[in-house]
Amino acid sequence: MKVTWILVSFAVIASLGMTGCGSNESEDASSTENSASEERDFNSITVRPELAARLKIGSPALVDLADRIQVPSRVQVDEERTAHMGSYITGRIINLFVILGDYVKPGQALARITSPDLTNSQLAYLRAMSRVIVTQKASDRARHLLAADAIPVAEVERRQSELEIAKAEMAASKDQLILFGMDESDIKKLNKTGKILPWIDIKTNREGYVIARNVIVGQVVQPSDLLFQIADLSHVWVVGDVPEQVAREVELGQHVEINVPALENHVLDGVIIFVSDTINRLTRTVMTRVLVENPERKLKPDMLANMHITDPQHKSMVVPETAVVRELNLDYVFVATGENQFQRVPVELGTEVAGLRPVYKGISIYQQIVTEGAFHLDSERKLAELE
Repeated sequence: MKVTWILVSFAVIASLGMTGCGSNESEDASSTENSASEERDFNSITVRPELAARLKIGSPALVDLADRIQVPSRVQVDEERTAHMGSYITGRIINLFVILGDYVKPGQALARITSPDLTNSQLAYLRAMSRVIVTQKASDRARHLLAADAIPVAEVERRQSELEIAKAEMAASKDQLILFGMDESDIKKLNKTGKILPWIDIKTNREGYVIARNVIVGQVVQPSDLLFQIADLSHVWVVGDVPEQVAREVELGQHVEINVPALENHVLDGVIIFVSDTINRLTRTVMTRVLVENPERKLKPDMLANMHITDPQHKSMVVPETAVVRELNLDYVFVATGENQFQRVPVELGTEVAGLRPVYKGISIYQQIVTEGAFHLDSERKLAELE
């Protein structure tokens, strides 16, 4: 019985020893595998000679490169070729002569308005005109009587003063009628016939197209109301906000390219006519205005556009677009590290210009990189990563 207990105890100890050894061996093997996995560099690849023969190796280059700054913009009417038309008096619109899109010339009637103020002003003008006639006759008679030594000089001077006052009142009444929109022909007709004009036309003083009409028949309007907007659309403004970091490259008189998506990316030429002296504190941008010819009126106000501003040329290190691969919003190039051996390196690049990408960070000009075939090389690297 005692011998049996000793044998059982030995068997249990031996079993525990074997289990412990197996566990240690398993842990060591697992640790070795993890270490090998951690040491593996998936950005490094050695390629087959047949694939290496299809790759083109070169170095980054220094070239004179002019950056193109793209600025989101919008089309606006040229305010120097635009006019807001309204009524000079308070009254009611009784007729309209134009609709949106009509082409008008200076002096053309847009609407007709009737107003009690217009009637009263014409009555005041007729009274002033009659007073001038009466005082003129009185002054002439006084001069004749003075010549006959029938009245004193003071009387002549009094009547002459009354005539001057009457003429001043008539001139003021005439200015009031002109201010209300009556022209010289209307006033001459009023002088000749004495018939009061019950209405007056609102006329345009600019040639262009009616791009806004904010009035209907029967509406009571005031001088502060903007009834019509007339615009000459042969030239328009393209306005954009340039980031303050590149605003120093923007100058008056500089030519820029205007791209309008609505016109199937048709490229137009424009000239910078205004650069703001202040910066928008919220967007950190500088407002820039470009004048663009629009003879066919294809550019419409409020269209979206892109302003492309080219800054002066400067030396930049560049790589071909074909040398760049992209993954997870990061750019990479492959650097040659040995015979048929390459390392994928992250780089910071600028926007593409004429098939070239400016390099800001990541490689030097003395390194050898894959300039053509980087896409195929990256595909091989991904396959190796899956194995």
